Amino acid sequence: MTSPPIAVPWIPPVLYAAVLLGGGYHAAVSDGPVHTARAAGFASGLVLLLLLEPAEHRRFRHGTPRGAAAALAAVRVVLFSVVALLDGSGVSRALFVLVPFRAHLAFGRRAGLLSGAGCVVLLVTGYTVWVPAWWVRAAYVSDLLMFVLALALALSMAAVAVREQAGRARLEGALTELEQSHELLSDFALQVAELSTASERGRVAREIHDSLGHHLTAVAIQLEKAEAFRTLDPPAAAKAVSDARWSAGRALSEVRESVGALRDARPFSLTRALADLVRHLGDERLTVTLEVTGDESGYDAASLTALYRAAQEALTNAHRHGRATRIEVSAAYGESSARLVVADNGRGFPASPNAARPSRTGYGIRGMRERVELLGGRVDIEDRPTVGRSSGAVVTMTVPRTPLLAGSPA
Repeated sequence: MTSPPIAVPWIPPVLYAAVLLGGGYHAAVSDGPVHTARAAGFASGLVLLLLLEPAEHRRFRHGTPRGAAAALAAVRVVLFSVVALLDGSGVSRALFVLVPFRAHLAFGRRAGLLSGAGCVVLLVTGYTVWVPAWWVRAAYVSDLLMFVLALALALSMAAVAVREQAGRARLEGALTELEQSHELLSDFALQVAELSTASERGRVAREIHDSLGHHLTAVAIQLEKAEAFRTLDPPAAAKAVSDARWSAGRALSEVRESVGALRDARPFSLTRALADLVRHLGDERLTVTLEVTGDESGYDAASLTALYRAAQEALTNAHRHGRATRIEVSAAYGESSARLVVADNGRGFPASPNAARPSRTGYGIRGMRERVELLGGRVDIEDRPTVGRSSGAVVTMTVPRTPLLAGSPA
């Protein structure tokens, strides 16, 4: 394991410089003889300590390994002891304050306390060996108390430094996690954009099929009818051409309505659109009725539009594929959901999916289901059987009522 770099690297050099100045000043003002070798050894020990700090920082920039930290601690204790023996002023005893300080940073709180207690024992032992009856001399007792106080301050400072390092590490970790989260959010945003694009493509495809597809199918039917009755029944042929012209105009109007809806034009009305559709779809060979109950004002435009597109698909299937002669359309706006039913007396759905007309899984039916189910609704399709054969189909579309946002059109 690796111990973190010292949190306040300026403390040891400042202390070494202070001890060097204090010892030098004491030697300069002292009345006793000057011991050159002793002073040189004292100064050399402090210089070595000063050089040891930047060397360690250069060698271990991101933290000192535990083994190296223990070896360096032992070297410093030896140098501290040598400097203290060569110092006549006694100020060098302050160097031992760094022992528990560094031990706390490198090895934890327990190591700091044990090394601090060891320094106190070492000082007391030194006094006992070299100073007879030191405990009754105020100067030595005062020095001991000051040393203990300095140790307590050093340990407190080390604890603060450790907490600061831990907080910085947590902050760096949080910033790293934040950067990773930002990258993930960016990736998710790209995925959402891609999914939104795919969803929009699907919506446009359904819109084209359900709206323009319906009217183009109606135009084709009416033109086929006009071609068939051109000589046999000219009035019917003229009516078919008129209906085809109306379907083409209606397709253009719906495109304009879609653009107008984007520009906050008049809100879409399902009842009005159904009435218009039923009125122009019916003729002498096809009877289409419409029954409406309830009020559509509480429903959003997306739900009403989905029901209208589904109704268009059901009417197209009943008229063109089912060969129905009567179609009943009913819309009921309830308190919790809206239901639209299209029932016809045509041929119903074939049993085989390979039949001549679209089955329940055709593109139009699938688009109808997708549009309604996206809004939380459902589409139910069933035949109305009679004895031995089918007699039409019933398509039921239901969408839930969604609360309107404040300020949105009803």
